[in-house]
Amino acid sequence: MTTQTHPVDHELIQTAAHVARTRCRGDSHTMAAAARAQDGRIVTAVNAYHFTGGPCAELVLIGTAAAQGAYALNTIVAVGDRDRGVVPPCGRCRQVLLDYFPSLKVIVGEGTRTRTVHIADLLPEAYVWSDHQLDAE
Repeated sequence: MTTQTHPVDHELIQTAAHVARTRCRGDSHTMAAAARAQDGRIVTAVNAYHFTGGPCAELVLIGTAAAQGAYALNTIVAVGDRDRGVVPPCGRCRQVLLDYFPSLKVIVGEGTRTRTVHIADLLPEAYVWSDHQLDAE
């Protein structure tokens, strides 16, 4: 665990909040995510809730970023609809984000107490998808 905090990217929070306010409607889309790609671009997405287990906004964002040619993400944040603010990633998202982007930073916290932490800090003693990690080197 690194336990080091990093500066908060307030533009990401504002972008995710705007998407949550303007694009999340009803029970199908309740969360928005925004990530800053390595090249500075901001990519956004919303979840696709379904009773069979639809993907979270963070997972939709991974595919959206790839479709736009953004394969390296620096920072990510998720924001809930109905002005719920920043919401930390669920356990599945934490594992997937760690596997895809081992150096990713994640914005967590509430209100004025948001902070940016390394993804590994949110998933200590994480399982390492070793075959994937070997291919990535």
